[in-house]
Amino acid sequence: MARRKLTGLRVLITGASQGIGRALVLEAAKRGCRVLAAARSQALLDELAAEAVKANTAIQTVVADITKPDDRTAMVAAATQHFGGLDVLVNNAGIGATGHFMDSEPDVLRQIFETNFFGLTETTRAFLPLLKQGTTPAIVNISSVLGKRAIPGRSLYSSSKFAVMGFSEAIRAELAKDGIDVLVVSPGLTQTNFSKNMLEQKAKIQLDHLRGMTSEQVAVATLRAIERGSLDVTLTFKGKLLVLVNRFAPWVVDFFAKKKVRELFADEIAERKKKQAEAAAK
Repeated sequence: MARRKLTGLRVLITGASQGIGRALVLEAAKRGCRVLAAARSQALLDELAAEAVKANTAIQTVVADITKPDDRTAMVAAATQHFGGLDVLVNNAGIGATGHFMDSEPDVLRQIFETNFFGLTETTRAFLPLLKQGTTPAIVNISSVLGKRAIPGRSLYSSSKFAVMGFSEAIRAELAKDGIDVLVVSPGLTQTNFSKNMLEQKAKIQLDHLRGMTSEQVAVATLRAIERGSLDVTLTFKGKLLVLVNRFAPWVVDFFAKKKVRELFADEIAERKKKQAEAAAK
């Protein structure tokens, strides 16, 4: 666990064109990092680069989809070309979906894992040779509070983030010999377009993202974690409270989660009991 100065650090940020990724790019550049922004949209990356110029900073960009091997190779080539290496990899790209598991299609879960887990792990694999040669190197995985405690209607997304947490904990020990820190930042509700870009939105339990942290606040917290070498950071008061309660009394969270689901599906439960009673009476 190393403390590090941000100025001059060579940083790659995936999922950089919107939300937390975009805020991270601008804030990191503002603090003197040499930033390579990766995203799928050239147009959005061009807008981001123009915004960086307006802020009297400069960034490099690369069009890449982290789920594609050739694009991961292109990111490594871009980091080598622009910076001669890499010091910090921020795995931020992610997608989601809401709805109950029994109502979801297998392809949706596979798409989520392809980006949130396999894309993240294989991007990490691709950059390990560069990171081993970096200055106070670090891998920063942007996870979620839902990767520490799952809630109804978010099983697909939560499972992918639990996988990220497990992967991070394992390689943290493995990469210690190479001097590479592995940090996990777990935001709670964040004011982004993430909910609008979900593959599906079928959950009856809706979360008000507008009441969450701003992307800029998450970016500042993430950069602070990188500076301090904080290995596991959970954001928002409610997020920290949920994790705390779940650690010492998970049955409490289970109780209220089940209670909420029963309330939402009260009509369905009543109809099922009615049919069971009718069948028993015959």
